[in-house]
Amino acid sequence: MKEKSIFKTILGVWNTKTVVVIAIGAALFGVLMNIGGIPVFTNTKLTTAMIIPVIVGGMFGPVPAFITCLVGNTIADLIGGWGYWFDWSIGNGVLGFIVGLLPLYGARINDGIFKLRHAVIYVITCIIGNAFAFGVVTPIFTVLFYGGELEVTFVQSLSGGIANTLVLTIIGIPILFALSKRNARNTNLTLE
Repeated sequence: MKEKSIFKTILGVWNTKTVVVIAIGAALFGVLMNIGGIPVFTNTKLTTAMIIPVIVGGMFGPVPAFITCLVGNTIADLIGGWGYWFDWSIGNGVLGFIVGLLPLYGARINDGIFKLRHAVIYVITCIIGNAFAFGVVTPIFTVLFYGGELEVTFVQSLSGGIANTLVLTIIGIPILFALSKRNARNTNLTLE
């Protein structure tokens, strides 16, 4: 198999299917952010919406996952009726991008490749990604956009980051293994 450049890997796979998946993924992300979920702090939930960037990022790459989460969080704000919080939309977009970096460390879900070492790297990436997206990016944009109080943002970020990491790892890893296994059957590759 021909190796793609880092730029092409980060850009992801782009075709009609990608655009449709981004649209459906963003809509699902927005709905799942509002329906169900377990409140962990003010406007922060343990939600299954975090499985969307796992699937989109794993199969289509970081940029499609970024767009899905950015637009999906904006849809969630629209559905929820609590106003637009673009700082959190950008934070979720950054998290989606980081989750979608799977191919950079050798996990190629579409080719049926996701092993235990990829899962370990994925967990570390999710922890660092949440810390960066919600501990750095979101507070910066909170100040830039809203001049907001950072104490509440940091508590929301911490609680949301922990909740996100739990969903991304506990539910995300089995999904990645299942998608990889399904795709390995479809590519006639053998698993080692």
